[in-house]
Amino acid sequence: MIFLAVKLTRGDVDEGAGKGILGSSPTRFIRDPRQQGQSSSSSKVTIDSSLKPLKLTFPKFDEVDPKALMEGENLVYTLDEALSAMRFGKFQVLVLIYAGLGWFSEAMEIMILSFVGPAVKSKWKLSSGEESLLTTVVFAGMLVGAYSWGLISDNWGRRKSFFLISIVTSGAGLLSAFSPNYTSLVMSRCLVGVGLGGGPVFLSWFLEFVPVSYRGTWMVFFSAFWTAGTIFEASLAWIVMTKLNWRWLLALSSIPSFALLLFYGLAPESPRYLCMKGRTIDALRILEKISLINRAKLPPGMLVSDKKTTGQNEESSVSSQDTFPPSAIRKMITKFKSAFSSFFMLFSPKLIRTTLLLWVLFFASAFSYYGVVLLTSKLSSKESKCGSTILHSGNSKDNSLYVNVFITSLAELPGLILPAIIVDIIGRKLSIVTMFILACVFLLPLAFHQSAVMTTVLLFGVRVCATGTITVASFYAPEIYPTSMRTTGAGVASSVGRIGGMVCPLVAVALVSACHLSAAVILFEVVFVLAIASTLLLPFETKGQQLRDNVDVLDS
Repeated sequence: MIFLAVKLTRGDVDEGAGKGILGSSPTRFIRDPRQQGQSSSSSKVTIDSSLKPLKLTFPKFDEVDPKALMEGENLVYTLDEALSAMRFGKFQVLVLIYAGLGWFSEAMEIMILSFVGPAVKSKWKLSSGEESLLTTVVFAGMLVGAYSWGLISDNWGRRKSFFLISIVTSGAGLLSAFSPNYTSLVMSRCLVGVGLGGGPVFLSWFLEFVPVSYRGTWMVFFSAFWTAGTIFEASLAWIVMTKLNWRWLLALSSIPSFALLLFYGLAPESPRYLCMKGRTIDALRILEKISLINRAKLPPGMLVSDKKTTGQNEESSVSSQDTFPPSAIRKMITKFKSAFSSFFMLFSPKLIRTTLLLWVLFFASAFSYYGVVLLTSKLSSKESKCGSTILHSGNSKDNSLYVNVFITSLAELPGLILPAIIVDIIGRKLSIVTMFILACVFLLPLAFHQSAVMTTVLLFGVRVCATGTITVASFYAPEIYPTSMRTTGAGVASSVGRIGGMVCPLVAVALVSACHLSAAVILFEVVFVLAIASTLLLPFETKGQQLRDNVDVLDS
């Protein structure tokens, strides 16, 4: 089909009775002025070659579904369909490594609490309450950080968020190594906690690159970076604390966060976030890069999302007037309004039940996981007053703390394998319930006197289950919430989980130090039962479901 531009002159046009090929105006024929007076059947058409040809772009024939063309359908595809067509490839592996490094770093900073607390207590002659405060302030900072980074991520972008997160975590982590006294150490570790609160941003960012059919399995692989971080930190502490001191451990543990800054320039923005903001042209560029690196083809047609279609770009251009302060201020106010509106949407009729139940689940998951970590440390401590429960030999120079923490840290490996096997078979909810039930079974015997070996075995079993529950819960939350509030919802849930982390030292440290191990075990069991009940009441199962871009398209 050839399209030609013609020059129209008054009086030289005959209008046909039928519609034109575009269906909006009558067909027009151009007479040769030299043939005026002759019948239209013998007229010649004058073509003005000075005008540029009209070009219309169509998909390639071999990329078009003939049935769709015959039925007059528009060829479109969603982001999930594009990711599924390109499958999980090299591009996602690179994203996994970068996001996983952030998760690895957070795990190291959390595990360090098991070693720095006892060391500082001995060095500065602290009370048990002051030792517990070192852990509590980190979780308090994480509570503030998780909510704040979630709002920033959903309104200013994933990339900007984890750039700031890396600066805060690495800077405060290194600063804490040079703390001259207890007060400065508490303040710097609280600031580290603020940075660690950004962990859900890395998780959500990676999640938004993963095809739906691979999501459960690859999110468990992502959690393997946490496991690697805990094992690495336990190994590092075993080496450093026996030869150097806790300051060296704090300084060395901040290095992974600095590595995130080093490779920040290579990290792409989430295409799902860009689509949600109407920047589908920018999202399409990233999808094209994914297809190039993965050596796969995008589906034919036009990218669409729950928000807008390609070409509707609400942030693609900024006029010159936007450079003036009044416009900048208005844009900032709009951003903050949008940020807080995404928070209040968590309590919309469609989400309020899910939000509240998810908070209970995250509280229990964090309480159990960090509680077991601290419980292992406390039962292995030479300063434990209850001789029947300690695991060390009594030798002041033995390394029982590091050995037992290292052994129980290895429980993270089966704690990942178990959910990896069952999460895409029985679903997220039943996986969480199953592992909480097993945690109850392993923990209950600790309420009674056990040998050192049996205590280690039981703690190992509880750690496996606690790792599994917090792993599945950590990616279940961002799967539930739509893109417009994904990191806000997951961040707030994570914040509530940090409250569990703040409370658990009162049980795992204070009660055990006062020789009330049985009471501590009973409290753990009560929390586990509440978690099981809340999980069963959750209305959404996300196994095999596509991620959503706004709350209106959520399926109940």
